[in-house]
Order: sequence, then C-alpha cells, then structure tokens
Amino acid sequence: MKVKIFKIRLPEEFLHKDQKALDAFLVSKEIIKVETAFVNDESYWSVVLYFEELKATQDVVKDAKSIKYSADNEELNDDEEKILDALKLWRSEKAKEHNLPTYFIATNKELTSVAKYKPAKKEELLDIKGFGKHKIENYGEEILEILESI
Repeated sequence: MKVKIFKIRLPEEFLHKDQKALDAFLVSKEIIKVETAFVNDESYWSVVLYFEELKATQDVVKDAKSIKYSADNEELNDDEEKILDALKLWRSEKAKEHNLPTYFIATNKELTSVAKYKPAKKEELLDIKGFGKHKIENYGEEILEILESI
C-alpha cells in the first residue's frame, strides 16, 4: 500500500488547481483509505490517501471500453436540475456523516453527469467518468435510489 498527501488550499486562486490535482490522481488509483484534517493555521485541508496502483489489466479493460460519459458544460433541463439538487443534498449529508469534504463523495461534474445520463443500474454508473468500483460499491445504491425517486 502506498501513501500520498494532498494539500487543498481554500483561497480561490488555489482551490480549483488543488482539487484538479486530487481528481487527476484519484482517476488512476484504487483508494484503500482516506484521512482528512483541517489545518486552521494555514486554512487548508490535509488529505492523506492510502492507495494501490490500478493493475495494467484493469487499464487495458478501461481502454477497450467506449469513452466514459461526462457532462461537459451541458445545459440541464428542469428534471435534470431537480436530480442534481437532490444529489447535491445527498452528497452534503453523506460528507457530514463521514466528516469528509463533499468532493470526496462526488464532484459537481460527476453529479451533473449522473443527472444527464440517468443510469438505471450500478453497471451503468461505470460508464460515467469518475465512477469506479470503489465509489459505486459505497454510493451506487443510494444514487440509483435518488434517481428512481425523482
């Protein structure tokens, strides 16, 4: 098991860059455990990730699949906005419950993609960029329940 530490600084000029670096890292790793702490003195989140490299065979399978769905700057209709609002509320509650930043549960882009794509089963969540085995095992059922209820 390997360890990587990220610093997520809160000032606007750093936040996007730091989150992007974390997101890029998460795509290519299998996360085993996450620890977070807020550093008051300097106003940043310290994020410790325990991870394993994804096996080459998994990468080959991913490359062979079609390109994953990602809602890039697409307009949402009213129904999709309702879904997105419900997903954001769920994410916020889940983050508080686990004492994690909301983007650890799912990024805005991932939730927007779910709202647009509207997967009906866990396997379809795999088609959405940012959703891997770990995220689907932890949150897939709840996400699908939200989609069914709206």
